[in-house]
Amino acid sequence: MRLRPSTAAGGTAVRPGLLVLALALGVTTLSLLQSLVVPVLGAIADQLHVSAGAAGWVLTANLLAAAVLTPVLGRLGDLRGERPVILGILVAVAVGTLLAIVTSSLPMLLLGRILQGASYGLFPLSISVLRRELPEARLSVAMSVVSSTLAVGGVAGLVATGLLVGDGGDYRRPFWIGLGVTLLSLALAFRVLPHRPSSGSGRVDWWGAVVLGVGLVLLLLPVSQGHAWGWGSPAVVACLAGSVLVLAGWVFLQRRTAQPLVRPGMLADRRTIVPNIAGLMTGIALFASFLAVLQYVQAPPELTGYGFGASLLEASVIYLLPGGIAGIVVAPLAGRVVNRLGGLPTLLTGAVSGVAGFLLLMFLRGQPWVVIVAGLLTQLSVTVAYAALPSLVVQAVHEDETGVANAVNSIARSVGQALGSTVAVTLIAASLDPVTGFPRDTAYTQVALIGVVASVAVVAVAVVGLVSDRGGRGRRPDPLAGVEEATARAGEWSPVSGLR
Repeated sequence: MRLRPSTAAGGTAVRPGLLVLALALGVTTLSLLQSLVVPVLGAIADQLHVSAGAAGWVLTANLLAAAVLTPVLGRLGDLRGERPVILGILVAVAVGTLLAIVTSSLPMLLLGRILQGASYGLFPLSISVLRRELPEARLSVAMSVVSSTLAVGGVAGLVATGLLVGDGGDYRRPFWIGLGVTLLSLALAFRVLPHRPSSGSGRVDWWGAVVLGVGLVLLLLPVSQGHAWGWGSPAVVACLAGSVLVLAGWVFLQRRTAQPLVRPGMLADRRTIVPNIAGLMTGIALFASFLAVLQYVQAPPELTGYGFGASLLEASVIYLLPGGIAGIVVAPLAGRVVNRLGGLPTLLTGAVSGVAGFLLLMFLRGQPWVVIVAGLLTQLSVTVAYAALPSLVVQAVHEDETGVANAVNSIARSVGQALGSTVAVTLIAASLDPVTGFPRDTAYTQVALIGVVASVAVVAVAVVGLVSDRGGRGRRPDPLAGVEEATARAGEWSPVSGLR
């Protein structure tokens, strides 16, 4: 494949290392802002005088916005080019973060978090830029480094929150870190990102985005409020039934739309089932791990009979930072591992690590070192999965469908994270002991079980994919050997959203 000469904003040739740094920093902004609210959900509830379930929507609203905005922003990338859309996203994220800093209202905080949800569009747009600009020999490592920062940045956000908030501090402090990283990413992207002409024509399916958003809200609202409303209450039943009808209507609408937000056939395409289920389940496991570890270790054992009475800073640095450091070490190597072993074996290895970590949390969490090891294993599983997914997506489909598959996989990860955070927060909030004011120990067993089930599901789909490959089923003829070869044969890559 011959790469066209490219220039950055200043008119100089693009330097691959600096380009990867700029894109990785943008994706780090995404995961940093995603996770920094996790340790302070209780503080948000207390300081804004809302329930724990309502405070949980500070996390869920961000993930819902991501699921809806990702394909929209991908489509805008087709129509306007990646550079202006990436810069626009970073401006919106900066505005949302500033709003989160200055507001003392939950609705306005949710609006800020929705604006921050636009950051999820940075990942598929970044992969598109890498595909266009880098030579084949460097692409897979660059993709894995940028992808792995989804997990590494998440741990960095948790540690930063622990350092800035401590016990009883203002929950707004970590957002200053997010604002600083966002502005730095904006400045670097403005300087480094190359100018490219747009690669698509047509329009954005705004109605498709609205209907998808309504369907996802109707799905997640009863999950988060079921304990308060009653699981058999008319409100819960109506929301779940409404979500089925709206999402079915969305599929019908997409089939009838000339330029749909997401091509429905891709959702059920057997070639993309493995990476999409893996992305969905990895997203669920990510927040099951974060929430279980953070809240469990902070519980005072003299009142609850479990936990270690750790401060927020200790919980972040002692119990989560090891996984973040390991992720930083693994990320640069992940692309080479994927090239040597393949995406499916790498994904399988990471998923097995996740199963082991969550089993430790379920049955042996009575000692601090066990929880540290469990957190390390579960966080490594997410880092490895995020490194393997780009390769699986690229190799799962024909060259002219890579953009579609990438957009759908991003939605799967976002929906999985939304489901994981909502279910975990709900289980923990539903188990509060009225005497101690803390969750019962069984809540953490249930959250860890969710992580086990999600990780086992990733193991299962990876094994199915390996068996299918070995038997020559479920793959296109003459499958590509690696990401570099896939890149070489693709010629001009498909647009980010895959819609032409």
